[in-house]
Amino acid sequence: MKNDHSLCLIGEKEGFTPEIGRLISMMDYVRHTTEDEIKGLTIEQLDFKLDDKGNSIGMLLQHMAATEKAFQIMTFQEREMNDAEWNELSVGLNLDEKAKREVHGHDLDYYWSELSLVRAETRDEFRKKDDDWLEGVTPFGWDERANHYFKWFHVMEDEISHRGQIRLIKRRLTT
Repeated sequence: MKNDHSLCLIGEKEGFTPEIGRLISMMDYVRHTTEDEIKGLTIEQLDFKLDDKGNSIGMLLQHMAATEKAFQIMTFQEREMNDAEWNELSVGLNLDEKAKREVHGHDLDYYWSELSLVRAETRDEFRKKDDDWLEGVTPFGWDERANHYFKWFHVMEDEISHRGQIRLIKRRLTT
């Protein structure tokens, strides 16, 4: 875990335009707090579900990575996912019965590596964009329109929401 004393300072970041830097500042803080919440978890703890309808912490971490990857496609490439991309990401995105069957048995390094690789790609792509791009409006969902700023806010708030679920699951761990 990095000990970055600037995490609580939302501001410009070297290598990014001003507003994108502020967005990256917020994303860094959110990811840091997620990392802090999951450190030291065992495979058994990552696979634990409160009941047969619940998600495991591992499933939620895979969902975070898949969501960010999907939004990379939707925003940086400004298109919908193709069939191959959907097939690759659907287990993580859907958190359905298939995910319950398939997402288990991985250690924390597996999930953290995926989250880190996806985030590195996100940061690389943001370096190529400017603040005007952040304001660009494109379709979102079935019948909405949203700017890229909102879409990346949505990625952050999704992670924050699932981090709350992780905290709840951790309080109920039996292993």
